[in-house]
Amino acid sequence: MQHLIYFIRKYRYFLLFILLEILAFYLTIQHHSYHQSKFVNSANFVTGGLYNKVSSINEYFHLKTENQLLNEENARLKNQLDRVQIISNDSVYNVLDTTYNIQKYEYLVAKIINNNYSKRNNYLTINKGSDTNISPELGVINSKGVIGVVKNVSSNFATVLSILNSNSKINVRLKNSSHFGSLIWNGDDYAFVQIIDFPRQAKLKKGDTIITGGKSAIFPEGISIGTIENIIIKNHQYHQIDVKLFNDMSSIGQVQIIKNLQKEEQKALEEKSNNE
Repeated sequence: MQHLIYFIRKYRYFLLFILLEILAFYLTIQHHSYHQSKFVNSANFVTGGLYNKVSSINEYFHLKTENQLLNEENARLKNQLDRVQIISNDSVYNVLDTTYNIQKYEYLVAKIINNNYSKRNNYLTINKGSDTNISPELGVINSKGVIGVVKNVSSNFATVLSILNSNSKINVRLKNSSHFGSLIWNGDDYAFVQIIDFPRQAKLKKGDTIITGGKSAIFPEGISIGTIENIIIKNHQYHQIDVKLFNDMSSIGQVQIIKNLQKEEQKALEEKSNNE
């Protein structure tokens, strides 16, 4: 207390000057509309900038939640789109009556919690399992393209056979034609996969887009994979076709699981035909 009293006595004239300045400033603002508007605008500018910074920080910390919501929204929209029936005259109708629901695929949201991409046979782990209707042989994708196929399932988790695996083989085709091939991985570079079984009649060039072919019961037709980066021809045949993936397989977060609602019917019919 003595120090405070000493400080006030020592700087009493300076403190009185500051007090009078504040009073004069206050009176000026109160009695002159021009100065008042300038002060308010300046205050709004400062506080607005502060609120903007705080909002940006809050948005940063809520990115995880926002990404989850967006992924769930994407899955919901894909489920709705798959309920659309395309008639031969190119007209599109929404099927509202569940009695005539022709939906073929259902999309479920999950998250990659473990990701291998540097081995010869790579697997991923997702945070969904049989408790949320995940089962083996379901396709796994994200907004950029194909990730892999569900392999093994427990109650709360599932492993995914990555496209970066020697046992992975996915039916694909050129986006601008009807030529089909099989997507594999030679184990060299996680940014590139390869295509085999492309017929020599197919006209390929660097930059062509590769998509899923739709001939399997796992992936719908038209899901993005990547673009042709390199073509090697030997004896008038395609010896090696390298495809640069749209996905960065070293950095994968939210994914969507594709469930073919008609898969069992399709497989049963195909097995019956093969046994005849």
